[in-house]
Amino acid sequence: MMDDQHCFGATDRGLKRPSNQDAFFIARLSKSMVVGANNLEIEPSSRLFGGVRGSLMLVADGMGGHAGGERASHLAIHYLIERLLNNVHWFFRFSREAEIEFVTSLQDLLRDTHREIQSEGRRDEAVSGMGTTLTMTYLVWPNLYVLHAGDSRCYLIRDGEVEQLTTDHTLARRLVEAGGMKPQDEAMSRWSNVLWNVLGGKSQDELTAEVRQLKLQPGDRILLCSDGLHRFLNSEQIVSILAANESCELACQEFIRLANESGGDDNITVIVARLPDEPPPYPTGSVGDARFVEADSRLRDTEDLSKPEESRDLSGRDETANL
Repeated sequence: MMDDQHCFGATDRGLKRPSNQDAFFIARLSKSMVVGANNLEIEPSSRLFGGVRGSLMLVADGMGGHAGGERASHLAIHYLIERLLNNVHWFFRFSREAEIEFVTSLQDLLRDTHREIQSEGRRDEAVSGMGTTLTMTYLVWPNLYVLHAGDSRCYLIRDGEVEQLTTDHTLARRLVEAGGMKPQDEAMSRWSNVLWNVLGGKSQDELTAEVRQLKLQPGDRILLCSDGLHRFLNSEQIVSILAANESCELACQEFIRLANESGGDDNITVIVARLPDEPPPYPTGSVGDARFVEADSRLRDTEDLSKPEESRDLSGRDETANL
């Protein structure tokens, strides 16, 4: 799907923070088998791999002080990876029913991760209340599944246009959506740093697991980042940096440089993925299409999932906490 040339990630402490509480993870997914006894001169217990069939990318931005924030973001990714490998079937070809089941399993997994972080905080008073954002993409051509909670972001860049695929789970964004704040005032609002939906924390409300599914096209680019970067970015800058840097690694370095030159107030994490200009030679992943997603309420679009009936309880959380 994507090799190292087509996907790269990087993280930076920034200029003001004493530690880096962000975390990221990139993996290529393939089918494999562990060899048993044979007479083919293949070493028993060795592993044989098939071609790469999918890609996984995650960004997490921790909160809760040096120890808590770093522990929460790392725990979230470690827990997700282990559960994904052992409990979630990675469908490389979907029926419509299987696709719904797959998305539901991802949402359940994110909620389980939320509860695991809360349990860890209860077991260790030193990290009580720790939390983290998490934005994950699963790419199996031509489909992209985005799983999200918090205010890290995933962008799709296509033909010079930028689309934000995730919703910022901040009070400022909710005020904008409700008409109580002008969009141009959102970035500078004190409420832009207040999250109503994160993994962990002290709230007893159910986590909202936002899911988005869409069809990709050859040449698309995907950008995942923490708010230490996206607060300094606009669509024009994203397009300009990606156009000037064909290399995903160089693009990541340029994004980090921009954030640091803009103040470097927070940790900075970014993943850039570039889809090949030609579609992969192996079979496509899903039989579902946009009509299927829109027609079934169990596979809701980002717009639907970003508007729960009630806001999360923010008691016990620093309302200016900057994830």
